[in-house]
Amino acid sequence: MFEINKAELVNIDKDFDSAVERVCKLFMEGKIFVYPTDTLYGFGANPFNDDAVMKISRIKSREEGKMYILLINNIKNLSHYVNVQSEKHWDFLLSLWPNPVSVVLKLNSRTRNILGIEIAAFRIPNHRFCQKILDRIQMPLISTSVNRSNKPPLREFSEIRDEFSGDVDGIFYTEKRSFFEASTLLDLTGEEPVLLREGKIKFSDILPLLGKN
Repeated sequence: MFEINKAELVNIDKDFDSAVERVCKLFMEGKIFVYPTDTLYGFGANPFNDDAVMKISRIKSREEGKMYILLINNIKNLSHYVNVQSEKHWDFLLSLWPNPVSVVLKLNSRTRNILGIEIAAFRIPNHRFCQKILDRIQMPLISTSVNRSNKPPLREFSEIRDEFSGDVDGIFYTEKRSFFEASTLLDLTGEEPVLLREGKIKFSDILPLLGKN
């Protein structure tokens, strides 16, 4: 009789700095973990580690090759991975973030060759724990909702623990309430932004940042 591996459970409120260090170690080792963000709890991993990406897809029972949202720490770092249409769009992103709004952008040739995809959604999160992780790793971090395919996202630590503790290497949780709402999703690969999903931030609140009423 074999024993199923159980995830390490870490309350980030009790030892914040230690939790950040532990997440970064798992990230660099190609492990999978759950962590709180400025929207929902997310599965996290290194997007440049093919095995880690495929494992998340298997855990979620999701078709491989589908786009995952990537968290990034700042605009300067983002510029290493994407091609943005215009200075106006750069100014828009600067005025938009940090916020629970994810934006689909065209990847530059180097990143396309590594990831094997043309576009990806990015977000600078408005969340201290995420920012500390991102500042430490200086790389994009996968953030995708914690659920099986076609099931609603799990919002409570106890539900996540019961459902996924045998699938992931770590579950990092907080006793503080989160937004518990998916990010607004925009497509900025063309001249004009296209609303793909409205979440915590309303599209009508975003348009003025592009000089539109």
